[in-house]
Amino acid sequence: MTSSDKLSQEQAVIDRDGLTALIAALRQEGYQVIGPKVADGAIIYEPVEDGSQLPAGWVDEQDGGSYRLLRGTDGALFAHTVGPQTWKRYLFPPNHRLWQGKRGEAGFSILPEPEPATPYAFLGVRACELKAIAIQDKVFGYNAPPHNSRDSGGNFTDTGYAARRRAAFLIAVNCGRATKTCFCASMDAGPKAGSGFDLVLTELVGAGRHDFLVEAGSERGANILGALPKRTAAPEDHAAADAAVARATAGMGREMIAGVGPVLKRNLEHRRWDEVASRCLGCANCTMVCPTCFCSTVEDTTDLSGLHAERWRKWDSCFTLDFTYIHGGSIRREGASRYRQWITHKLAHWHDQFGSSGCTGCGRCITWCPVGIDITEEARAIRDSEGTL
Repeated sequence: MTSSDKLSQEQAVIDRDGLTALIAALRQEGYQVIGPKVADGAIIYEPVEDGSQLPAGWVDEQDGGSYRLLRGTDGALFAHTVGPQTWKRYLFPPNHRLWQGKRGEAGFSILPEPEPATPYAFLGVRACELKAIAIQDKVFGYNAPPHNSRDSGGNFTDTGYAARRRAAFLIAVNCGRATKTCFCASMDAGPKAGSGFDLVLTELVGAGRHDFLVEAGSERGANILGALPKRTAAPEDHAAADAAVARATAGMGREMIAGVGPVLKRNLEHRRWDEVASRCLGCANCTMVCPTCFCSTVEDTTDLSGLHAERWRKWDSCFTLDFTYIHGGSIRREGASRYRQWITHKLAHWHDQFGSSGCTGCGRCITWCPVGIDITEEARAIRDSEGTL
């Protein structure tokens, strides 16, 4: 039996106790388990020690510029969708020291920043987020194809990202519901996880049951699954899982237009850019919550003695005026040019750079925009008014 044959047969059903056993097994293997929790009125990703810390019974209600958590009725652990945080904060930290330097008797020495000794296990990764991680793999050169390939993201690998990514164990969750800002189905990014996971769960709640259909996607995932209390999946379990994903697909609140990349490339001088800029606050919320945005800046610091220096990488945004500053001023001084840069890079030029879209349809940029600017609406408005500049 081949490895792929073995994995295809690794499907089982676990209950709530089995999920707690999964968390315990991962911790026993040395992973720090990161999963969804409720804090400050939102779903966030933080360390979890057992299943009791997961957001049982919480669902989210999202729309343009609107987010709130509500109490559900069935006690589901993953009935929510995505919150303001993304997994990139662990793989591509918002503040990361690259190195520090010290001056001693023998001169100035550079001390590289050590990577965390404890690997992460991400519990509750949605299909759109798996796609986002795969996109950032290209950006940072993780498992990059040969040099000069369009899909390689360049000739260089971010060694810190690669180390964290290589060690990470990914437990995906297929969505059973969608919110008004979800449009992953139109981006071919969900709501069902297709690949890139070690394990994938589909939560099955109702009719007196609370179980999880589990499928292994890697050898290490199969090994963890083999150690859990479980039963063999029956046809009715698969049918229930398929029905859950179908509900999420039918519940998508938005849809991206077909052929959006060429549409945007043809309309770089469209009047819609000024119209959306009149509403945009330039707050950069959309880029901060986006799971694929990777803009950053580098800052050097020194102490007053001159004996110690540090170099830090920090998240930045193409929406800030200073991001494109070079000698003489900023290249993109107007809000219209900054918004155009973001949406055209995300939906059009990303294909030229990395061979895929930079958007996975998670809808975060719509939800967390204070004025509710909708990336799908802006693309549709430009398409529908093409030729009427």
